[in-house]
Amino acid sequence: MNHNSNIQPRRSFIFTPGLKPEMYPKALKSGTDMVCIELEDGIAPHDKEIARNLALKLFQEKQENDGVERILRINCLREKFGIEDVQAILSTKNPPPALMIPKVKTSQEVKLLDDLLSEKEHNCRLHIIIETNDGLENAFEIANCSQRIDALFFGGVDMSAELRCENKWEPLLYARSRIVHAAASAGIDAIDVPYLDLDDLDGMKKEAIKAKELGFSGKGSIHPKQISVLNDVFTPSIEVIERAKQITSTFEEANTGLVVIDGKLIEKPVLREMYRILSIANKLNN
Repeated sequence: MNHNSNIQPRRSFIFTPGLKPEMYPKALKSGTDMVCIELEDGIAPHDKEIARNLALKLFQEKQENDGVERILRINCLREKFGIEDVQAILSTKNPPPALMIPKVKTSQEVKLLDDLLSEKEHNCRLHIIIETNDGLENAFEIANCSQRIDALFFGGVDMSAELRCENKWEPLLYARSRIVHAAASAGIDAIDVPYLDLDDLDGMKKEAIKAKELGFSGKGSIHPKQISVLNDVFTPSIEVIERAKQITSTFEEANTGLVVIDGKLIEKPVLREMYRILSIANKLNN
């Protein structure tokens, strides 16, 4: 299970194109918890190298401590562009704080990247997208294969194509559930796919609520106007925050593997979720 220092709010995320670095500061100020610079699907093959160079240049400057998680989505590690992305990252002295890895099929891909980053003493965190049938089958092994992993992301568009089903809640419920279970087994976050209809904020909110109830920590967005709704959905209530404070303080004082609160036995695995709730509360107070 990952250390508490890697627990932070991941209620929402938004992509910003690597080809347009001028959009990066705007994305950081959009209110989202995570900003992901895009090198993969949103970049045409003939623009990949330019986008990569522009994106990596953004990380040569010191990043503000503004509570927004910075991520670079590279290309698939089984493809030429992905290999070139990794080579460029290994060559830089200031790598991105986190990398998002698309179309992961096996844990071996992640382990290889982990080893390469370790060899260069790069401390990049990893976010893994599960969007293939093989990836779904191996989700538990993938989630637990590296201490660098902070979250599993559900890639619903590609997954629905692989499963030959509609990109709707009911047909993808099994896939979503499996990803949530895999993430929980590793003590990491699960992030749901963006809602693609920009004109249906009510529909997005309903789907976000379902995702939260299923166990997701957050959900992606495709436009800044979706972010405040997502943040509201995935922000815990005052009552939940107060209970998280009570549970964490009781555990810290007891220094044991389990405690009894209000007559209920609470074991240590619950702590990770309590600290995640408190990380959101801390962000709201800053």
